[in-house]
Amino acid sequence: MKRRSLDPETPADSAETSLCEALLGLSSVDEMRAFLHDLCTPAELEVMVDRWRVVPYLLDGRSYREIHERTAVSITTIGRVARYLNQGAGGYMAAAARRTKEPSA
Repeated sequence: MKRRSLDPETPADSAETSLCEALLGLSSVDEMRAFLHDLCTPAELEVMVDRWRVVPYLLDGRSYREIHERTAVSITTIGRVARYLNQGAGGYMAAAARRTKEPSA
C-alpha cells in the first residue's frame, strides 16, 4: 500500500471510512459499476474482478488448476485470494454470503 510522507488533511483511516460509506450509499449495480469505473483504472478494476471471479470456485473446493482453466486467472492470484479467504478480515466471506446469484460453473 502506498504511504504518503506528508500528513494529509484527512487521516487515512477517516478517508477509508468515507470511501466505505460512499460504497454503502450506492443503491444499484449500475451506480456501483459507474463509481468503480470512475474510481479505478481499467487494470485495477480487472484485478478486482479476477479476484472476485475465483471466490465461488474456491468456496466450492475446486483445485487451483481447475479454477485457472475455467477463469484464466493466474495461479498466484488464486492462491492470494485463497489465503485471504482463510486468514483475511472476513470481507470475501461476508460478500460471498450475501451474493444472490450462483456461479455459472
